[in-house]
Amino acid sequence: KKGKKKKGEKKEKKKKGKKKGKKGDGGGGDEEEGFKLAPSTFIPGIDEASTNYDEIWKTRDETDNFQQKYDAELIKELKRGEVESEIRVQVDDLMRQELKNLKAALQKDAGKKGGKGSAKKKGKKKDKKGGKKGKKEKDLTPDRTIESLYEELVKEGILVQYPKVKISDFMGEYSYLGTTLRQANIEPMPSLADVRRVTTEYGILPMGSQTVHETSPFIKSLLIAGPHGTGKRMLVNAICSELGANLMDLTAENICGKYPGKAGLTMLLHLVMKVGKLLQPTVVYIGNAEKTFIKKVPKNDMSDPKRLKKELPKIIKKMTAEDRIMFIGTSLTPWDGDVKGMCQVYQKIVLIPRPDYASRYLLFKEVILRMGGRLSATLDLSSLAKISDGYTPGHIVSAVKHVLTERRVQQLARKPLTAAEFVTPLARVDPIYKEEEEQFKAFYDKTTLGKKRQDLLKSEAEG
Repeated sequence: KKGKKKKGEKKEKKKKGKKKGKKGDGGGGDEEEGFKLAPSTFIPGIDEASTNYDEIWKTRDETDNFQQKYDAELIKELKRGEVESEIRVQVDDLMRQELKNLKAALQKDAGKKGGKGSAKKKGKKKDKKGGKKGKKEKDLTPDRTIESLYEELVKEGILVQYPKVKISDFMGEYSYLGTTLRQANIEPMPSLADVRRVTTEYGILPMGSQTVHETSPFIKSLLIAGPHGTGKRMLVNAICSELGANLMDLTAENICGKYPGKAGLTMLLHLVMKVGKLLQPTVVYIGNAEKTFIKKVPKNDMSDPKRLKKELPKIIKKMTAEDRIMFIGTSLTPWDGDVKGMCQVYQKIVLIPRPDYASRYLLFKEVILRMGGRLSATLDLSSLAKISDGYTPGHIVSAVKHVLTERRVQQLARKPLTAAEFVTPLARVDPIYKEEEEQFKAFYDKTTLGKKRQDLLKSEAEG
């Protein structure tokens, strides 16, 4: 019996050993590598601030410093470093001068005059080469003040006012069916909440801080495309409002007849960029962006839409991370323009879809409450959201405005709202059909970003 037990124990140990060996052998090859985030450029700054807090402020007792007076010792420590760096520059200059004097004295003693001439010639050549590379743009308005330039742009209608709008006013819910559709190999359209998030990440966060703008990925331009009434201009106003930015309107209809000729266009763009750089942040808005790259201009269009076609890529290419300027274009029919030209100008493209059921439900609810309406059992918001499929946020807002007049708001206590009241104003407007949404999808698939996304999806499907 003892012999049998020992043999059984040995077999069990062997099995366990084999299992462990299999795990160890196949662990490296069988495991799939997950998505790895790129190293963040903000983490070192956060770590530095954390260590600074631990070293200076964590153990400091501030109970007696209610008025938060300055600490002289802390200021002295900070200023010592600045003074030291300033003195070091002066000392370095003196040392270089002394070194030059010593070299000159040695050359005189050794009689090396030819060396000086050759050194001068080399220096001249270097200066010429350096001058070509570091060539600065010519300032066309060197004698004018920034106030006069600003005033001129306002008078010409280039620098415009905008309504104060918060990014949170762009209402919309997340698409909870997105993952399910992807599992069925159907690429869903982004939700309105996704549009709001992307606009914040591309347009507001980098432009709001110079440090973030220089550290984060440099985005110079953004194209917002979507059907009529989806809130494209509202997003532009929201970006400007959140940043407190200047808004320059370079739409073809707005600049038509202003600053004529090639010299006039050069002056216009010079004024826009000069004022934009001096009074940052600045948003340069181009409405109907596809018209700049339209293949064939209609005969009845007298606005000269192709006026900025050659200049826009040059200006955007010259922009640096120090310039908190963003070019934002909006488009109703982006497929009318040359896709290649538009992709050269606009780095990021955001498509605004028709609102889904969750977004329509939220829109009806919030807009009715904001306009003085009341929610009751007689108002079936679920059915209203269901039958309004294809209607944009603009359509929904105009329908609610049509129903909730001053007189109707006064009658709400006696006569509550019903869903049927909103059907008539909605029926008078043509909705956005699925075919139009497919056109936006087809346009996006032709863009550089769309092609990259398709390649990624194909590689994931094959893998």
